[in-house]
Amino acid sequence: MMSAARRIGPAGAARLALWVFLLVNLVVVELMFAHPSRPVYNTLAAAGRLLGLHLGLVLALQLLLIARLPFLERRIGMDHLTVWHRWTGFGVFWLVLLHPTFVLLGFAQHDGVPVFRVAASLGGQWPVLLGMIAAALIGVMALTSVRALRRRLPYEAWHAIHLLVYAVIVLAVIHQVYEGASFNGTGWARAYWWSLWAFAIGALLINRLVVPLIRNARHRLRVAVVVPEGDHAVSVHVTGRDLDTLRARPGQFFWWRFPGHNAWWQVNPWSLSAAPDGRTLRLTAKAVGTTSAGLRHLPVGARVWVEGPYGALTSANRTRRDTLLIAGGIGVTPIRALLDDPDLNGDIVVLYRARTPDDAVLLAEIRDLAGRRRARVHLLTGPTTPGNQPFSPESLRALVPDITDRDVYLCGPAPMADTVLRSLKTLGVPPAQRHIEAFRLAA
Repeated sequence: MMSAARRIGPAGAARLALWVFLLVNLVVVELMFAHPSRPVYNTLAAAGRLLGLHLGLVLALQLLLIARLPFLERRIGMDHLTVWHRWTGFGVFWLVLLHPTFVLLGFAQHDGVPVFRVAASLGGQWPVLLGMIAAALIGVMALTSVRALRRRLPYEAWHAIHLLVYAVIVLAVIHQVYEGASFNGTGWARAYWWSLWAFAIGALLINRLVVPLIRNARHRLRVAVVVPEGDHAVSVHVTGRDLDTLRARPGQFFWWRFPGHNAWWQVNPWSLSAAPDGRTLRLTAKAVGTTSAGLRHLPVGARVWVEGPYGALTSANRTRRDTLLIAGGIGVTPIRALLDDPDLNGDIVVLYRARTPDDAVLLAEIRDLAGRRRARVHLLTGPTTPGNQPFSPESLRALVPDITDRDVYLCGPAPMADTVLRSLKTLGVPPAQRHIEAFRLAA
């Protein structure tokens, strides 16, 4: 009999673990609110305390979502985690607005004074002031995450702004320790909050500092070759020591830095564009930002710093013998790597969406690999018009009649990914057979 873990799969197990973690902590927070260490003045103050408790929990959850926990990154994938991070971030924003608002209104009602006088009085107390500064920083991050503004910002600028989250966490913890009645009210409450923060901050430090330091010291990555791929893309071949121990899989990505060539805070998530062979890693990027445009000028021998490998767009999550690979633009890089994965050993169809044949990066390699594997490649070009809808349910069914019997792997821009996902749902492709990575900003 198939085990429960096998039935739900790696992604399902990771989602279940995350939901259990969230529900257990929600129960603890509700119990903490139901049994306060000291009574509150009125209903408004009680609402403020409840919102503050949930704010602390959501901040810790947000920290875990950006801690790049391998258990989550390699099972759920960056695309889904980025969406969760975005919505959790907006949850933090609204809690940051509502928590102090209800607290101030509660004090104002209790003391019979205007709310602005209460705000001025509390703002003179440094623990409260630190909380206000944290709230202002969260407002800046929320503003730059609004879709209309986010699209105008270079990825590197957006990422630099979101480094403010670390300052927010420090300020929030200090504020909670010195001002939060529910934090200091009882011994078990202190034990809970310190344990939660230690777990979240520890996960962040281990996965984003300690492990990368150890791995990069061991592997000593360097640029071996830089190869232009047409006018607007470039491939970078990286060598190092013991690369087989990284256990990278086709379809995965690393977070890449190039110390000495770019600023330390400039980091990009680029997929491997070739199956790792234990001796080299290859990334291929399109010149859409400061860092990616500068890859063309990387000197041979330049140092490389990586975090990873991450990503769930791998054959480890396959459920069917046959496969459909869909690429959009530079999203072809993990698809090209997957096409060279020996674990995908059934019938393979590739759909490659590009504006023109000249924009189809790595097309010659894909056709060569497809010829060796007897896979079929469809290059889908031209503007999307009412008469040219390559990813409509009807078009997908015509190109791949047995699509519901295949695992579908997709990497491309978010609008394209959303279109394909809607069509897959319409066609009845089960969720377990849909493996999608879209280009979305991530911290």
